[in-house]
Amino acid sequence: MTDESIRGKVVIITGASSGIGKATAIHLAQLGARLSLGARRMDSLENIRQEIENSGGEVLITRTDVTQRADVRRLIDKTIESYGRIDVLVNNAGIMPLSRIDKLQFDEWDQMIDTNIKGVLYAIGAVVPQMKAQKSGHVINIASLAGHRVPVNSGSAVYSATKFAVRAISEGFRQEVKPYRIRTTIISPGATETELPDRVTDPDIKKNMQGLLDLAISPDSVARAIAYAISQPEAYDINEILIRPNGQVN
Repeated sequence: MTDESIRGKVVIITGASSGIGKATAIHLAQLGARLSLGARRMDSLENIRQEIENSGGEVLITRTDVTQRADVRRLIDKTIESYGRIDVLVNNAGIMPLSRIDKLQFDEWDQMIDTNIKGVLYAIGAVVPQMKAQKSGHVINIASLAGHRVPVNSGSAVYSATKFAVRAISEGFRQEVKPYRIRTTIISPGATETELPDRVTDPDIKKNMQGLLDLAISPDSVARAIAYAISQPEAYDINEILIRPNGQVN
């Protein structure tokens, strides 16, 4: 299966070793994209690479910790050296160790800020010179429904703050890069089957999450939304997509 609007496009995906990142990599490979995948777990990336190449796809893998600017720079440089351009960046890497603020999980706050905010900025900063030179490109930032409101009793205050920040960064970036014809999209998923809840250590928060997780949509659903945004004609800029399980109220 290919899609002429996606076939041959060079797509970078961060956090590509599992969940939404992995599903997006496999889906876009099926549509004919040329991929550059970054994540910390090289064993998982290697398995994805083999799966994509066995199906005839083209893919690079690079160990990437998005909290490390040098790692992100290496991912981008390797992509340009191999493919000569960058058409799409999917800023997917993120973590979600939910907890109430009064639990004082300072280390977890730092990790979320470093990954969910600074990691997004590092990747945008690394690709924008190439996209400006091309006068084209597409930056897709994965936010969350938690970036639209703070769910009650969710322990989501800091996580939601990072995702509100992703949306603010995306909107500011959209305005700034219009002269270069760079498109921007925010994808805000609701409950999704990923490893993110595994980082939650607070038993009360985990208990409160369970009903919502039982409704969770598959990462493939989000991958299809990403592909939809990429596949639109260059004259269109799909700025934000919210996608949630049909039974999810908030």
